[in-house]
Amino acid sequence: MMKLKFKSLANSIEGDVQTDSLYTSIYATDASVYREIPLAVIYPKSNSDLKKILEFSNEHKLSITPRAAGTSLAGQCVTDGIILDLSKYFTKQLNFDGSNKVIRLEPGIVRDALNRDIKSKHLFFGPNTSTSNRCNIGGMFGNNSSGTTSIKYGVTRDKVISSKGFLSDGSFIEVKPITKSEFEEKLKLNTLEGAIYKYFNDLFQRNDIEKLIEKGFPKSSIHRRNTGYAIDELYNTSFFKSDTNPYFNLNRLLCGSEGTLYIATELELRLDDSPPNHSALIAAHFSSISDCLESVEISMTHNLYTCEMMDKTILDCTKDSMKYMDHRFFIEKDPEAILMLELKSDSLDELTDQIKDLLNDLKSSTKAYATPVLKNGEIDLAAELRKAGLGLLGNIKGDEKAVACIEDTSVTIQDLPHYISDFTKIMKSYNQKAVYYAHAGAGEIHLRPILNLKTSKGVNDFKNISKDVANLVKSYGGALSGEHGDGRVRAPFTRSVVGEECYLILLDIKHLFDPKNLLNPGKIVNPKAIDTDLRYEIDRKEPEISTKMDFSKNLGILRAAEQCNGSGDCRKSHEFEGGMCPSYQATKNEKDTTRARANMLREVLTQNHLEKNAFDNEDLKEIFDLCISCKACKNECPSNVDVGAFKTEFLYQYQKANGVKFRTQVFAKNNLINKLISPIAPLYNWANSNAFTSTLVKKTAGVAKERSLPKLSSQSLRSKIIKGSISLKPKTEIKKSVFLFIDEFTNFLDVNIGVDAIELLTKLGYEVKVVKHEESGRAYFSKGLLDEAQGFIDKNIKIFDPVVSTESPLLGIEPSTVLSFRDEYIKLASDKKSAENLSKHVFLIEEFLDSEIQAGNLTSDQFSEETKEIKIHNHCYQKALSSQIHTFNLMNLPRNFKVTLIPSGCCGMAGSFGYEEEHYEVSQAIGELVLFPAVRKSNAMICANGTSCRHQIKDGTEKEALHPVSILNKYVL
Repeated sequence: MMKLKFKSLANSIEGDVQTDSLYTSIYATDASVYREIPLAVIYPKSNSDLKKILEFSNEHKLSITPRAAGTSLAGQCVTDGIILDLSKYFTKQLNFDGSNKVIRLEPGIVRDALNRDIKSKHLFFGPNTSTSNRCNIGGMFGNNSSGTTSIKYGVTRDKVISSKGFLSDGSFIEVKPITKSEFEEKLKLNTLEGAIYKYFNDLFQRNDIEKLIEKGFPKSSIHRRNTGYAIDELYNTSFFKSDTNPYFNLNRLLCGSEGTLYIATELELRLDDSPPNHSALIAAHFSSISDCLESVEISMTHNLYTCEMMDKTILDCTKDSMKYMDHRFFIEKDPEAILMLELKSDSLDELTDQIKDLLNDLKSSTKAYATPVLKNGEIDLAAELRKAGLGLLGNIKGDEKAVACIEDTSVTIQDLPHYISDFTKIMKSYNQKAVYYAHAGAGEIHLRPILNLKTSKGVNDFKNISKDVANLVKSYGGALSGEHGDGRVRAPFTRSVVGEECYLILLDIKHLFDPKNLLNPGKIVNPKAIDTDLRYEIDRKEPEISTKMDFSKNLGILRAAEQCNGSGDCRKSHEFEGGMCPSYQATKNEKDTTRARANMLREVLTQNHLEKNAFDNEDLKEIFDLCISCKACKNECPSNVDVGAFKTEFLYQYQKANGVKFRTQVFAKNNLINKLISPIAPLYNWANSNAFTSTLVKKTAGVAKERSLPKLSSQSLRSKIIKGSISLKPKTEIKKSVFLFIDEFTNFLDVNIGVDAIELLTKLGYEVKVVKHEESGRAYFSKGLLDEAQGFIDKNIKIFDPVVSTESPLLGIEPSTVLSFRDEYIKLASDKKSAENLSKHVFLIEEFLDSEIQAGNLTSDQFSEETKEIKIHNHCYQKALSSQIHTFNLMNLPRNFKVTLIPSGCCGMAGSFGYEEEHYEVSQAIGELVLFPAVRKSNAMICANGTSCRHQIKDGTEKEALHPVSILNKYVL
């Protein structure tokens, strides 16, 4: 019955209403430890939509949880009602007033996108969370976010001037600073809005209000506080407190209310002047946590812009992170903690003096054993290391995780060392060594115990540690929630922290604003117990999931999926660095994120593990459908969640139960088909260019009618080599011998590229060796035909492992095939040891040539001095499993080549994905994000090393892209 009612709602609004699928519950989940199943996820497009949704909610008594990027940590976005996602359509800037440093916008705008757009105006929005490249302004309003810059620029509450939005009864109001006379006019309203102002008029005229606030709320010097509703902030900044405060602004309370009182659809923000141009960051190293914290107060006497901490646990996580390994360049020895102290100035001389003064204080007044000074891009690398802390904690393998239950406490910086000392005693009583990181300069250290919430002991410790720490915070007059909010995990302790009298006021406020308890119920007040609705059944026997691929490094595929901690790095827009996740970037649907897929897999395998085939699930099929296996998540996800591998395993298991479709067989066996029809290649190419026959072929194969089909060569690369039409030896002295992997795409489709590669290598002095080998298996991997793929893998390993070495490496032209030796080959090979050994000696041709440049074996003198402008788009697998720097360095070898990288993610073709008729539109939408516009507006030569990439560029822009070896072969002397 409810589904029918939702259908009626969907027909009445412009936005999207998604129901019926299990994934609805999973992708709506935030980064907390909780699990509930919502009825629907709704993406409204307008205020009109929102009003209808609220009317629907009131009529059917269904709760609504407003949601932005869903990166909250305390369970704010977990619900069994309706998720209201404002991140997809509420993304407009409504007004910008540069002279007054004010902007009005909708809540779905990403924080970093806002700052990018106003950078030229020399203004920015100060609060800066670790999730700033995907968190929404609306979420920052809901949580009163602060981040690394709060010691200089304050918190979100300080920036909100006014807002517009909906109360629980569906009434639309504007909330702004109002004078006494305007306040008195509000008291005359016979509406819910009027009742709200009447309540605060009575509350703030109570004789005991100041005593209540002083007794119940954190010390006023703690500016990061989200515990309960901010009655103290609302009172202390209003004319009720002092005549010097001319206004009353209800936004002081609404900001930080976590969607439990009000749904904001417009926000007016106060902006700050851009930070000074010159920066330096001193990374003070300490041998103990206490030494680090005792240095905070003296450090804060300097004009710091950030004062951040990382402990050894965080630092050790980075050792195994592909993405962050290079960010550790400044770390000396093995510190127990690092304090990151940033200084800024518009004057280099002044900055130098600031650095000198701070270093002198660190040397004379602290126990820092190293104080490297970082500048320019080094600061960004170090800052990214700290910001990655949350996600990197997901790298802890096994069932014990760093749990976000007590991680948001805040005290004064004077109290911080003693507070942490007492906190450490609590941890020792539970045999815990907690994780310490983040905002030391604000008196807020993110503290996480390592717990196994699959066990009774872990859950009991979770509950008892949270209770003990809440009592400790109260004793210091601190905030239980500094910036991440109460949500569900801290709400059970709000009563004890603020006291009974203040808590009753919080209950009154919630009931006043939301008498039917429809807006995000159970958060901040009236919570469920902390240990209810947890993700895992307590003391369960851990499911054993049998897989074809080897996930033993992660202790199995289920634990590999559980490494996703919801930090939401996969929600980054294409406007920011990285390519994760291309389908989400195109659709903006949360179900197309890496975390949605990982969490869905976790959910299904956990719930269905007793089934004969736990992977035989239509919800999994749906949520993996738009995963294009670009492998960006393998590199960019701080927890290294490899959804591409999950999808490959899923397809294999699903097809075991449901069979393999004809189109799947056609794409997987493309190399065999090409081999069979190559003798009639001219006829085949004619048929593909003929409108009638081409349409017929595409329709039969399920290929999008808009796609062009690749031309087939009548003579394969291997046959050219056998016939001796290509010389494999250089005419000069041999520098080195290399084996060439003749991949299935180069062999039949891109034969000229293969010829260019061999000619380039021999001209540069390298002998090329070619042996008979199998195809790579790439097409079979992508279609989940792993038994067949394993056959190719095992044969290729037997062929190459005995002959390939450091002295005679194996080179490949097509990234998707040669880089499989580092990925799928190791996961699928029968002989793992040989596979791993071989993988160390297999290189993309650009990698090899770049290494020869670095060794001094290749020079610019070997190439023409002709001037060329070149723009490079590299294959996804190279970005994930290697580095773009190799192609960049290689193409810069000729003296007068002007080379730039197109800042693109995946091209969108992704092997067969872009050919498939149901995926064509998404494929093109991905291409249109960055790649297509960059190619269209450029007159440069376009360089792309992936066969799919070149085809996608041709179809999307009508421009030809060339492989790096083809360009260089033309200009080698």
